[in-house]
Amino acid sequence: MSAPLFNRVALVGLGLIGSSIAHAARANGVAKEIVGTARSDKTRARVKELGFLDQVMETAAEAVAGADLVIICVPVCASEAVAREIGPHLSPGAIVTDVGSVKSSVVAQVEPHIPDGCTFIAGHPVAGTEHSGPDAGFAELFEGRWCILTPAAKATPEATDRLREFWSTLGSNVDIMDPEHHDLVLAITSHIPHLIAYNIVGTVADLETDTRSEVIKYSASGFRDFTRIAASDPAMWRDVFLSNKEAVLEMLGRFSEDLSGLQRAIRRGDGEALEKMFTRTRDIRRNIIDAGQETERADFGRGLSGSSKKD
Repeated sequence: MSAPLFNRVALVGLGLIGSSIAHAARANGVAKEIVGTARSDKTRARVKELGFLDQVMETAAEAVAGADLVIICVPVCASEAVAREIGPHLSPGAIVTDVGSVKSSVVAQVEPHIPDGCTFIAGHPVAGTEHSGPDAGFAELFEGRWCILTPAAKATPEATDRLREFWSTLGSNVDIMDPEHHDLVLAITSHIPHLIAYNIVGTVADLETDTRSEVIKYSASGFRDFTRIAASDPAMWRDVFLSNKEAVLEMLGRFSEDLSGLQRAIRRGDGEALEKMFTRTRDIRRNIIDAGQETERADFGRGLSGSSKKD
């Protein structure tokens, strides 16, 4: 049996992603010791009850001491405060990464606080569910999913390769991008769909009581999928939109132009234009299935009881 990749992995933040990393790291034997911390007393107490860490620390400074891999798993806008706290306590040679779905902002927040001799490599495991908190974590979350790394110029190839191997061992496919390109791509694949879902479900929330109850009663799969997305962690998504403002607004502008085109086609009774658009979008769906990012099974493979944990 090969030696673990890391002696000590420290997790700062123990929600869905942090707890899932802990479960996956333990299941795959990538660390001799896994420790962590969370901001609230309640979360730390619950993690102790669940028992998926070797130690639960009171502070981030305590958690990172002696760690050769530190993973920041907090909402994007909290990254700088965490980096400022842990910087003086990092061990020489430590690799620091994160899991936020915005990268340019995180690099700007974290990198200035990482001391010489340590390496910061921003990362984004493109995986999740609508659930949050330490009880939501599970080891299989990253299997077959992508993890995008955005190493800065100061990151050594050796550190990048080591972090790539970490995520690969957890089951992820790993890709390398520039932070700015990552943010543009994720704006349309993740951020805008969440914004649309929040908006549509918010519209229902503002309807009169009788109409709202009927919408809920007769929800078809399309609306149900929007509610699943719109149930995601509010604090996390607030920070995503504030931190990736430029890319989101650019893609939102393009979306608005396309939506206006659909409005015109419907107003004019232009069935040919509508069918042409719908054919193009069906091809995108086929490409996603062919890329292994979705299944052709009914109801997107979630089963009759609701969404699966891997969604």
